Amino acid sequence: MIVRRFGVRGRLLAVAGTALVALVAGCFPATDEADGPPEPTPRADGPAPGLAVPPGDNPLAGMAFFVDPDTPAAGQKSRWVAGGRTDDAAQIDKIASRPIAYWLTAADPAEITAEVDAVVRRAGAAGQMPVLVAYHVPQRDCGSYSAGGAASADEYRTWIRAVAAGIGSQAATVVVEPDAVAHALDGCKASATDRFALLDDAVTVLKQGPATRVYLDAGNPTWIRDTGALADALRRAGVERADGFALNVSNFVSTPDNVEYGGRLAQALGGARFVIDTSRNGAGPWPDGTEVDGGPSWCNPPGRALGAEPTSDTGLSGVDALLWIKRPGDSDGACRPGEPVAGEWWPDYALGLASRS
Repeated sequence: MIVRRFGVRGRLLAVAGTALVALVAGCFPATDEADGPPEPTPRADGPAPGLAVPPGDNPLAGMAFFVDPDTPAAGQKSRWVAGGRTDDAAQIDKIASRPIAYWLTAADPAEITAEVDAVVRRAGAAGQMPVLVAYHVPQRDCGSYSAGGAASADEYRTWIRAVAAGIGSQAATVVVEPDAVAHALDGCKASATDRFALLDDAVTVLKQGPATRVYLDAGNPTWIRDTGALADALRRAGVERADGFALNVSNFVSTPDNVEYGGRLAQALGGARFVIDTSRNGAGPWPDGTEVDGGPSWCNPPGRALGAEPTSDTGLSGVDALLWIKRPGDSDGACRPGEPVAGEWWPDYALGLASRS
């Protein structure tokens, strides 16, 4: 029997028989939390005016998310305007003018603290809420196209504290480690317990920020179909100390399907709330089969479109926000000849997403 699951990158995992095979082993050495790095000391500076956490069930209610003027899409628009490609520039502005999450991958703790501080300060000066993605867990992406991350649990604990130090008491929303929980369930991780402990620590550290909102990644509706098992894993990874969970990061599953799945998962968690990545789900996932043009259908599938614009006014039960967490136009990986590596800006693909929206 072949079991297929599509993850954040939508990759296809094949598992023979009833046993799940760990693709990579031995990731996390045992760590005594008492010997770990010290907790970050919050800075005295408070949240920017207008960014205090609002009351009510939705902690993101009323938030305007950060539109970064210095993105690859913004630069592309300027170049196309200068080159006379005004129609294409108008299309790419559909990406450049929208709030998009900022992914944190730099390994050096001092560098990541400075980088985070710069982003949240720029957002605060604009009176907007930045959305950050913590993406540095050991054995990231199960060694696939977005492989990398910290070399050890201790290194990651230091890194996540550097992220928290960069945020301080400023306002920020953090999506914690796309892929990480679902991979711990699908057989990629040799020790799910170690990973859950690491994620639980990350949530705890980030939530020390008085204006930090935290959503723990939960994969997408086509990956872990057993919502009871996923809810248990999320609890072990600290979701009950977070503000909720995130769905569909870097994937193409439609918003209605995410709402239905998220509602069942939220119920299994006793009423948790969630956010949905709608950055590229306007046309849904690739409809037929597991491959397209010689590459996996989850990786840079043709014919896709931008999804609903980011908003915290969703009108959807239990959904705190629709967010563009994946940056539209960034490659999913070099899955076919000529395609850029994962995370690299790809203007032709971005233009396609925009023009079909």
